Amino acid sequence: MSAAERFTDGLYGLGWGTVKKLPEPVAVRLGQTIADLVWKQRGKGVLRLEGNYARVVPDAGPERLRELSRAGMRSYLRYWMESFRLPAWSRERVKSGFDPKDIHFLTDGLAAGGVILALPHMANYDLAGAWVTTKLETPFTTVAERLKPETLYDRFVAYREGLGMEVLPHSGGSAFGTLARRLREGGLVCLVADRDLSASGVEVDFFGEKTRMPAGPALLAQQTGALLLPVTLWYDDSPVMQGQVHPPIEVPESGGRAEKTSVMTQALADAFATGIADHPEDWHMLQRLWLADLDPAKGPS
Repeated sequence: MSAAERFTDGLYGLGWGTVKKLPEPVAVRLGQTIADLVWKQRGKGVLRLEGNYARVVPDAGPERLRELSRAGMRSYLRYWMESFRLPAWSRERVKSGFDPKDIHFLTDGLAAGGVILALPHMANYDLAGAWVTTKLETPFTTVAERLKPETLYDRFVAYREGLGMEVLPHSGGSAFGTLARRLREGGLVCLVADRDLSASGVEVDFFGEKTRMPAGPALLAQQTGALLLPVTLWYDDSPVMQGQVHPPIEVPESGGRAEKTSVMTQALADAFATGIADHPEDWHMLQRLWLADLDPAKGPS
C-alpha cells in the first residue's frame, strides 16, 4: 500500500471512529466548515461540480453557479457527516431521518415480487438504504465499486453490511447473476445508476447532451420481471432527508433486448433529470459525466 493509500484509508477510519461520537449539531457545523474551506480552494472537484451544474441550470451565470457549488459541497459534506455517524444512530433516529413520497410504489411492488431501485448520486443513499432495512424491515442487495486501497473497500463493505445491506463487488462478473437470483426470489436490489462511462454503458440524452448510464437496471428488469423504480433524494432545511419514488419504468412490448434497454435507460435518465433539476445542489457529481467533457487521451475522471 502506498503512502497516499495509507493516508486515505486512515482519513476514512478517523471519520468513522471520531465523527460518529460527535453530537449531531457539532457534526453538522464541522461538515459545513470543511465544505466551505474546500469550496474556497476552487479545486478540480469544485470546478467540475460547477461545470456539471451549468448543464442542469443552463441559464445560471457565474455567480449563481458559485452559489450552487457552495451549496453542493455543503450537501456533499452533509452526506459524509451523516454516513460517518449512521452506525451510531438509534433505530428511531434512522426511521425518522427519511421521508420518501409515494413509497407505495415500493411496498406494493415488493408484495408482488422483486423490485429494483435505481438512484443517482443525490443526498444520502446510504441513509435511504438504512431506512429501508430499519423502517420497512426489508433487506436488500447492492453493488460497490472496488476502491483502492483494498482496506478502504473493506471499510465501506463493513459499513454498509452493518446497515443491513448485502454488498457485492462490482468487478468479477458474478454480481449480475446474484442480483438476478435475489430478484427472482422476490427480493430488493438497489443500484446507483447515473454514471457508467465504460464501453457497456447505454448512451442517453441527459439535460440536452449525451452521456452513458448503466444497462444493469433495465437488463435485470427484463430478465427477471422485477419492477424498476427510479428514486431521487434531496435535503431541505430540516434534519430529515426527503425522497421521491417515481412511477415504474415499464419494459417495452416490442423490440430486441438492446432496443428495450435503450428505451428503459433513457426513461431512467429522464426521471433522474426531473429530480436533479428540482434540487441540483443535492446532486454530488464531482466527476466528468457528459461525453463532450471526456479527454480521449485520459479517459473518464
